[in-house]
Amino acid sequence: MVYIGIVGYGTVGSGVYEVLRTNRESIARRAGEEIAVKRICDLREFPNDPASDLITHEYNDLIEDEEIQIIVETMGGTKPAYAFVKSALLAGKSVCTSNKELVAEYGSELIELAKERNLNFFFEASVGGGIPIIRPLNQALTADEIMEIRGILNGTTNYILTKMSREGSDYASALKEAQEMGYAERNPEADVEGFDACRKIAILTSLAYGMQVDYQDIDTEGITKITKQDMDYAKALDAAVKLIGESRREQGKVYARVAPLLIDSSHPLYSVNDVFNAIFVKGNVLGDVMFYGRGAGKLPTASAVVADVVDAVKHRGTHVVTLWSSKKLILGDSDEAMNRFFVRVPKNQKEKAIEAFGNVSEVISDKVRGEFAFITEKMKEGSFKEKTKDLDVINRIRVGF
Repeated sequence: MVYIGIVGYGTVGSGVYEVLRTNRESIARRAGEEIAVKRICDLREFPNDPASDLITHEYNDLIEDEEIQIIVETMGGTKPAYAFVKSALLAGKSVCTSNKELVAEYGSELIELAKERNLNFFFEASVGGGIPIIRPLNQALTADEIMEIRGILNGTTNYILTKMSREGSDYASALKEAQEMGYAERNPEADVEGFDACRKIAILTSLAYGMQVDYQDIDTEGITKITKQDMDYAKALDAAVKLIGESRREQGKVYARVAPLLIDSSHPLYSVNDVFNAIFVKGNVLGDVMFYGRGAGKLPTASAVVADVVDAVKHRGTHVVTLWSSKKLILGDSDEAMNRFFVRVPKNQKEKAIEAFGNVSEVISDKVRGEFAFITEKMKEGSFKEKTKDLDVINRIRVGF
């Protein structure tokens, strides 16, 4: 019998307990022995919950219990999660977490600490919920040089954009419905401003290139400026607007960004809708591969955490190598990154726009009047900013085709 402790008995933490109970026998077969939850740390009481007798309000009850070999951290945030996880590793316990904030901020440090003590720090559920992506990057794709990662990493924003596209909703109405459905928080800033996706692409980029990528260095733009008119133009192009977290290697440099992107119907990410997530990876040998599934939710995320627990049980006494050093990866200057742009300006600035950009492709939507919309040729971000400084840009979206 292997005993674990859970820190944080919210949506994911309670899901971990449920998955371990529901699939107890099959999980035991895969792990080689039975796994059971011995203690759960949370500040709240759960009087009618099947795990109520396991609840403690003292984290040290888990740390000091020598029978508990693995800690599952599902609190979220970095305080006090970082202190709790570090103390667990120092106490000789492996850790499995779903906490993207923690992993993005302290991943390399905690991996190194686990390595020093022949333990493991696993975090499959920190990106993509139930979608397996961390383990493939760390193990299955090690023969490839990763050239590009591009993904829909946030289910809330994907739901909002899908609603706007399919039903012609404006942003505010789509957000309100997402909140009513429980897909968006009352304060949705982390999702709609791109911060959630930013931390996730920082984690994936760190793993892809084996060095620390600070999420604070990644240019991040959310979906709050996307309008119904943008969606009308996208349909005219047989395209869709998606919030994309991406990193790519070009001419020896790595560029990373989170921003809305126009994707045409030939791209695999085009048909990823509602709360689903998908991550597209391009390797120099393998070529293109995509991972798709529910990127959030109680049981999908809990399933990924439990898979890590099983891995931790199978590898007790052995550190599973994760190539993510504390050496910082200096990202390429975002102004040097190459992109095409979809641009909307007032109709009376058509000639001025053509003079600034030269050869452009006009985009015509029979639902939008009084504008000149066009797609530029590929150019540096800095050059685009210079060319638009004298234009009254209504909106602009990067183009992924």
